Amino acid sequence: MELILKQDVQNLGFKDDVVSVKAGYGRNFLIPKGFAHMATSSAKKVLAENLKQRAHKEAKVVADANALATALKAIEIKIAAKAGGEKLFGSITNIDIVEALAIAGQTIDRKFVTSGIVKRTGKYNASVRLHRDVIVDLPYEIVAEQA
Repeated sequence: MELILKQDVQNLGFKDDVVSVKAGYGRNFLIPKGFAHMATSSAKKVLAENLKQRAHKEAKVVADANALATALKAIEIKIAAKAGGEKLFGSITNIDIVEALAIAGQTIDRKFVTSGIVKRTGKYNASVRLHRDVIVDLPYEIVAEQA
């Protein structure tokens, strides 16, 4: 079953992508939730025209995302957390990374940051998706909090 996505769906595609999914997934989840609609020939023609008109606007958005990416690469992130030796009391998630970026002056939505759950001190990398074509690898360090 071919569908046109109305919005970004994690692990499936981005808005205005034509995707092939199993019939049950499309009919019972994507279409009723409003995430997608059927990819008929007329819908594909309308989509092609809309994408053609939106192409020049997209260039500016990508340029802004690249500028933000260079700004993010210049930031050094150190997150202080309570620890006993190397093991943390708790964990560091993408929410903590977003808060550290906010302190540094960059506001990023937490759903665009992928880092995993970290439970030890050390250096790690997080992935920040600024645009479908611009993904930044963001290094950060977790240090033990000084009492």
